[in-house]
Amino acid sequence: MPSQSRLSRPTRRGLLAVGGALGAGAALAACGGNDKSAGGKAEKASEKSGPWSFTDDRGTKVETKAFPKNIVAFTGTAAALYDYGIEVKGVFGPTKGKDGKPDVQAGDMDISKVEIIGNVYGEFNVEKYAKLVPDLLISNMWEKDVLWYVPEQSAKKIYQLAPSVALWASNTNMEKALQRHAELAAALGADLKAKKTADAKARFEKAAARLRAAAKAHPEIKVMIGSASDNLFYVSLAKMSADTLYFQELGVKFVEPKVDAAGFFEGLSWENVGKYKADVIMMDNRSAVLQPKDIANKPTWAGLPAVKAGQVVPRTTEPIYSYDKCAPVLEDLAKAIESAKKVS
Repeated sequence: MPSQSRLSRPTRRGLLAVGGALGAGAALAACGGNDKSAGGKAEKASEKSGPWSFTDDRGTKVETKAFPKNIVAFTGTAAALYDYGIEVKGVFGPTKGKDGKPDVQAGDMDISKVEIIGNVYGEFNVEKYAKLVPDLLISNMWEKDVLWYVPEQSAKKIYQLAPSVALWASNTNMEKALQRHAELAAALGADLKAKKTADAKARFEKAAARLRAAAKAHPEIKVMIGSASDNLFYVSLAKMSADTLYFQELGVKFVEPKVDAAGFFEGLSWENVGKYKADVIMMDNRSAVLQPKDIANKPTWAGLPAVKAGQVVPRTTEPIYSYDKCAPVLEDLAKAIESAKKVS
């Protein structure tokens, strides 16, 4: 699952964040896209009127008296909507790095045009949120009925300010998650028949076929899903996240760790990092976790066969669920498997 801070006493949700099983003006909301948008121009919220409704992945029929204009969303979800031409007014979750540049989860969004309600795990400025006069709150869901990056301690206050929409990032696969995000975008005014969206979907389907073929041609290649912290190396269970479950359904062979009570991953001490044999290692690419360059001096890591063979690739742990952003994820994994040597 997602991440943006290291907690000294992580709760179950915090562990998912750290381990990674698996982040303006008054009418900014659902207005049209620009050249970078995958979906082309969306219908402006100001041009829509009357009541609005959408049934989310909790099974909740979310209703508003007027078409949502002021949307606040988890950064990755906002980035997906942006690719369909839907802009939000505020975001929460990993958005801006210490260098001021957009976090990987911000996608193509211009982060200077959104209000950042919270930038790290556990941070959500309720006062800033209220000042935006939100019509709708949108986030991913890794555990049933729990919106990602909405802090438990202030959730009640937050939910009182606007209706919320939750879409699964686990308990589903990437293909279905993409469909649901597209359906939400369409409900908010996106044109799913726009050329950019159609082209992106075609690219995704082609990439999925390529990954299936690569997995079939190289059944001997085993992939490990990793995420690093100072004290532990987390090995994730593929079926628990929408992206890796889909890769598994396409035929990719994954290491299967003995997961913790939450069911997402197994935490290994660095002296035990070689517990599982793998030919390719997919490493969590989120800003809150250590990257391969940060752990290069750890002997047990450096000694892994996949590391010595140079078969370590980034994993987009929290995909931006638009076809435009997911197609390259499949292409990169297909390429890694196609070129990998059996080393374990």
